[in-house]
Amino acid sequence: MERRDFIKTLGVMGGTVLSGRKLHAEQKAKADDKEFVGILVDTTRCVGCQACSEACAEAHGLPEPDLDEEITMQRKTSTTQWTVIRGDEDKEIYVKTQCMHCNQPACASACPTQAMYKTPEGPVIWREDKCMGCRFCMISCPFDIPKFEYDSPIPKIQKCIMCWDRLQEGEEPACTETCPEEAIIFGKRRNLLEEARSRIYNNPDDYVHYIYGENEAGGTGYIYLSAIPFEELGFRTDIDKKAYPELTTEFLYSVPVILTLWPAFLLALNKATKPDEENEESED
Repeated sequence: MERRDFIKTLGVMGGTVLSGRKLHAEQKAKADDKEFVGILVDTTRCVGCQACSEACAEAHGLPEPDLDEEITMQRKTSTTQWTVIRGDEDKEIYVKTQCMHCNQPACASACPTQAMYKTPEGPVIWREDKCMGCRFCMISCPFDIPKFEYDSPIPKIQKCIMCWDRLQEGEEPACTETCPEEAIIFGKRRNLLEEARSRIYNNPDDYVHYIYGENEAGGTGYIYLSAIPFEELGFRTDIDKKAYPELTTEFLYSVPVILTLWPAFLLALNKATKPDEENEESED
């Protein structure tokens, strides 16, 4: 390797950090200036029918969910199921689980190639053509949502995209369109927050006086109402109210450089310091 190629390698490493910082600034501007869409989940209305899971699978070509599987609080999303219902069947308590679509998502800020992307309208999507498989989106997500297809020869990151493709066609998400109890409703996030506050105000004995997702991680596209404390529904209640990219900006931008490009840097350094004759022999 010639020394000019070594310098190019260093340039790529520096460019990754700079592009990450630029992306963070752009995302913060979007969160501040654009009115996002979102989904309100009223867990007091959910009956655990799992129609949302079926609709999601059909809309995105995923395997049909096993509706006979026991519903527990330990259920999680997977590479083949972007939304699941978890709960306690004996107590008839159910809650829909999927990507939270953070206003300022840590996954998108951690992604060095902008494969994980916060759209101006609100949904957080994954762009296959930009993904390099680093999986920093998985590490950074406080809700443990992005899933990697470890068993696939051409692995993808799988997660809910709030039916971004349907939204572009003027349709609403498949899950909200299908819910028979209107436990999940789609709309502008601001309007959904107003609706949530109205339900609490008009029925104070039916709800915990708190909207989960209004401020968690800087605010999320999915917001929740509940009749019981959110920790009893399996929600993390230790999540900071400040957006995670603001808390971990420097860490998120340094980790991809160290773990992803450090091996390439060492290889470039090794080759650049060898005599040209040795490089030619090794290439042969």
